[in-house]
Amino acid sequence: MSSSETLLTEDVRRIFIEVFDNPDLHIDSNTSRDDIADWDSIAHLKIVLALEEMFGLEFDTDEVASIRTVGEFVRALRARGK
Repeated sequence: MSSSETLLTEDVRRIFIEVFDNPDLHIDSNTSRDDIADWDSIAHLKIVLALEEMFGLEFDTDEVASIRTVGEFVRALRARGK
């Protein structure tokens, strides 16, 4: 993993900690909705909105619906040059 990808993953991790209000939350690129009990549709939207605000971008609706893991969020951000 490159240093820029590591920093991006850390930014995403901070968003997850904030959304789930859990400073001890451990995630990696494979962490999915199945791994976090509170990752429901509302939490998913909160993650999306927080990432959009942090990075100054917008995800499209189809993309939001297809993202299932932390790694997919990171890849979507990388695809936008983040």
